[in-house]
Amino acid sequence: MLQMDVNKLNTTLLRKFRQGVASALGLLPQQVHINRLNGKKNCVELFISPLNKRIGVPDALPSAEVLRSLNLHILHQRLSHFGITEVSAEKNVLQGQHEADKIWTKEGFYTIVIFLSIFVIIVTCLMVLYRLKEKIQFSLRQDKKNQEIHLSPLPVQPTQSEAKSASSMVHPAHFPKAVNVVVDPQCPGTFEIRLPLSAGPSPFKMKPVGLQERRGSNVSLTLDMSGLGIVEPFNAVPTPREKVAIKYLQSANRVLTRQQLRDVFSNSNLLHKEFMEIPMNFLDPKELDIPSHGTKNRYKTILPNPVSRVCLKPKNAKDALSTYINANFIKGYRGAEKSFIATQGPMINTVNDFWQMVWQEDVPVIVMITKLKEKNEKCVLYWPEKRGIYGNVEVLINSVKECEYYTIRILTLKQGGQSRIVNHYWYTSWPDHKTPDSAQPLLQLMLDVEEDRKAVPGRGPVVVHCSAGIGRTGCFIATSIGCHQLKEEGIVNALSIVCQLRMDRGGMVQTSEQYQFVHHALSLFESRLSAETVQ
Repeated sequence: MLQMDVNKLNTTLLRKFRQGVASALGLLPQQVHINRLNGKKNCVELFISPLNKRIGVPDALPSAEVLRSLNLHILHQRLSHFGITEVSAEKNVLQGQHEADKIWTKEGFYTIVIFLSIFVIIVTCLMVLYRLKEKIQFSLRQDKKNQEIHLSPLPVQPTQSEAKSASSMVHPAHFPKAVNVVVDPQCPGTFEIRLPLSAGPSPFKMKPVGLQERRGSNVSLTLDMSGLGIVEPFNAVPTPREKVAIKYLQSANRVLTRQQLRDVFSNSNLLHKEFMEIPMNFLDPKELDIPSHGTKNRYKTILPNPVSRVCLKPKNAKDALSTYINANFIKGYRGAEKSFIATQGPMINTVNDFWQMVWQEDVPVIVMITKLKEKNEKCVLYWPEKRGIYGNVEVLINSVKECEYYTIRILTLKQGGQSRIVNHYWYTSWPDHKTPDSAQPLLQLMLDVEEDRKAVPGRGPVVVHCSAGIGRTGCFIATSIGCHQLKEEGIVNALSIVCQLRMDRGGMVQTSEQYQFVHHALSLFESRLSAETVQ
C-alpha cells in the first residue's frame, strides 16, 4: 500500500506511476496493478502478478517478496512529484479476496449445517410430541369407551319373580336406595336400572347417539349381564335395535299402482330416502358357528343368514365345514319357498361346492351377472370348455349361444348314473360399481329365465349370483318377483319385496342406485303389459 496524494492521478499520470513502480521493482509495467482504496483516504493499493502465470502459482506475488525487490531510491526518484509519503506491506488484493471468499464459503457451509441440524431436531421433537398426544388420546378414548353405558327403553314391565332373580344376581344392596333394578323379560341377560331424577346427577355417562328418550320422571339404563361368568357358548339373542330392524323388514310396504310406479321412478330423491331407511340386516360373523368358514367367503362381511342358509350334505358327520356354502334360499312371489338361491361367485376352492349345490337342489337355471374380472377378481371360471368333473358332478357343455347382452350355455350334469339339463345364462354387460343405462337387457334376461323355469315344472330353485351375491343378484330377483306381482295383481310393492329379500340374505339390492334401477325395470315391464293390453 502506498500513501500519496491520489487526487493527482489521472490516466496519463497513472501510466507514468505504473512505469515508475515497475522500474523500482525491476519488472514490466503490465505486471503492476493499481487500485484506489475507498476506505482509506490518499492511499492506493498495488499488487504484482507473475509474468508467466502457471497452474499452482498465485495470482499475486507475496507482499514480503515485493518489498524485498522494491528499490525505494528509484521509487522516490521516479515518483517524487506524486508525493509518496509511506510504503507499507499488506495482503495482496487478490489474495485477500480469495481468502475472503474462502472464509465466506466456510462460514456459509457451517451456517447451513447448523440450520439443518436445528431443523431436524425441531421436527423430531414435534413428531415425538405428536405420537405422545396420539397415545394419550387413544388411551382416553379406550377409557371413555369402557365407561360408557348405553341407554335404551324397556317396553314391558317385568314380573316380581323375574325382578327378584335379577336382583339376586346383581346384588342390589350395593346400589343406592333410590335405584330400582328391573329385568326385561324380552331380553334375557339384561336388566334395567331406574334412577329418579331427583336423586342427583347420574354417575353413569350417557351416550345420546341413537337414543330414544323415555317420557316421565325416570332415566333408564340397560346393562347387558349375559357375558358375566359365561364360559360355554350361548345362543345370541337379538338386541332391541335388531328387533326393531326385523320388525321393519317384516312390516314395511308401499303399494304402487301402475301410474304411481311411473311417477315414482322419476323421483330419485324419494327412492333414495326410502332405500336408506331399509335395514341392511347383515349377519354378525360371531353368529355363524362353523369353524374356518371364512376360507369359503369371498368377502368377510357378507355372510349367509343362518335361517335360510343352504346346507350341503356333509362328507362325514364331523366335518361341519363341508356343509357350508355362502348361499341362501330366497322366497319368491307370495312367499313361495325356495324360489331362488342367491350365492356369491364361486372361488377356486368352492367350485366343487357350487356344483354339488346345483345337483343337490335340482337347479334348472343358473344366472351369472358378473364378468370374471372387473377391477379385481369377481368370480372364477367354474364351467369347462367341453367336459369337466367337479367333485362327484360331471359337467358337459352341449351348446353355446351368443346373444347381444348375454351368453346361453346348455349343460348336462351327471352323477351316479343320472343326468340333468341345466341352462346357464351369463350376463356380461353390467358395468362395475354402476348400474346399466337401460334395464331392458336385464328385463329380457328375466323373461327368458321364467320361460325356462315354466318348461320344467317341479324342479328346484333358480341359482343367481354376481360377485358377492347381494347387489346385482338382488336386483334380478327383486325385478322377477315385482314383475310377477304386476302381472297378477296390477300393483307392485318394491319396498316390501326388498325387505323380504334382506330377511333371507342381508344386503340384497345393495345401493340406492340399484333400488332405483329395480323401479326402472318394473316401469318398463308395466309399459310392456300396457302395450299388450292395448293390442
